[in-house]
Amino acid sequence: MITAKNKNYSAFLHSSSLLKTHKGKSTARRKGLIMGTIDLFNRDKSFSLMKRLLPWTLCVLLTISFFYPLPFSPFPNPHLPLSSNNTITYLSSLSASASPPSSAEREKTNETRCDYFNGEWVSDSKGPLYNDTTCGTIKEGRNCITHGRTDLEYLKWRWKPIECNLPRFEPQTFLQLIKNKHVAFVGDSMARNQLESLLCMLATASTPKLVYSNKTGKENQFSRWNFPSFNATVSLYWSPFLVHGIEKSSTDPNNKLYLDHVDERWARYMGEMDLIVLSFGHWFLIPAVYHEGDSVLGCHYCPGLNHTEIGFYDVLRKALRTTLKSIVDRRGARGRGIDVIVTTFTPHHFEGEWDKAGACPKTKPYRNEEKQLEGMNAEMRKIEIEEVEEAKAKARRRLRLEALDVTKLAFLRPDGHPGPYMNPSPFVNGNVKHVQNDCVHWCLPGPIDTWNEILLEMMKNWENQLRNED
Repeated sequence: MITAKNKNYSAFLHSSSLLKTHKGKSTARRKGLIMGTIDLFNRDKSFSLMKRLLPWTLCVLLTISFFYPLPFSPFPNPHLPLSSNNTITYLSSLSASASPPSSAEREKTNETRCDYFNGEWVSDSKGPLYNDTTCGTIKEGRNCITHGRTDLEYLKWRWKPIECNLPRFEPQTFLQLIKNKHVAFVGDSMARNQLESLLCMLATASTPKLVYSNKTGKENQFSRWNFPSFNATVSLYWSPFLVHGIEKSSTDPNNKLYLDHVDERWARYMGEMDLIVLSFGHWFLIPAVYHEGDSVLGCHYCPGLNHTEIGFYDVLRKALRTTLKSIVDRRGARGRGIDVIVTTFTPHHFEGEWDKAGACPKTKPYRNEEKQLEGMNAEMRKIEIEEVEEAKAKARRRLRLEALDVTKLAFLRPDGHPGPYMNPSPFVNGNVKHVQNDCVHWCLPGPIDTWNEILLEMMKNWENQLRNED
């Protein structure tokens, strides 16, 4: 986990169609059809009865053609509202039925296809589902309100996707979806942060029971909770690189990563997992030496060592590729026996250097036009999404795999970090010269609750798809 005590963190900071209606063509087609019909009747006098009915027939045809396109027309009716999301569904429904889809059907289609990751933060007076006193699983460093934070406006924002509404978290629905299942959060302290948020929201419906905890220092590195009423298990596996790694120590300031071997500390339990949520990235910004096979590939920020400086982008890609391949190889043969979510990289918001009074003093989200996702944040996100898509193609429906793309919506929330309130009452002694800040992790409750709201919608969509296939 990155903390302000990490003397090497400064190395990271330095490395850082519109549809056209063609009304004229459609009208010409209709006129051609009508004239062809008139010529047909003029050729044969035996159709006198039908000729007498012709005017009425033409009135009906013209009325219908005005409101609905002819079956062979490739263009939708310009008089009906049509969004880009339901174009395909709308056209196919017209070919199968004379009536257009209902508003409820269109709304259902939009919700199913919604891009939850493209939107903006909007004002919301309802506030979070829980608070600092109703949840007993908040890590001390994230409990901003208890630690004295008084500017609580950061709790009054909701993420609003452009194409739809993101429903509020439904703890009962989530618990039903994981009934008799095991959900594992694997990764670094951001995985733990998201897990803590989920436990707090689920606790509003059912109290989680801690059944296992393996602490290293102050941190719960391997923990497991159970929801007895649902026989559901939620666990945490500390693995900041996902692959095998040896963390730096007082005698060796460099991490050692073995990029071709998944971390067996969590992977050996893969057989009992039903959903894996992977979250990693920040530890790759710390000085490290990289191994693959029997060779040293190079290093990141390792002055004094005789290794080639190769940065961390390609290393991040290799680590995620090894991890996803291991999951596909070990669990893919069992069909849909496991689901995988990769939570994308979440940016920090230090203003100034982290160890020289760097802080995150913003009290409101950024507007979309204020900040553009670029540089390291954009590159980390791009790598993770590309590797997820490549793994999906190789898995060939043997398992379900998606990216929980929270990079942008996290990037727009500089106000949601603990800041100085990572410690209790940081200003109790007056105006001190230097107060340690955490501008990496997220207050609980806070913006990270949105990660789990989107996670639930992804799980609901998976369940709907499974029912439709059956």
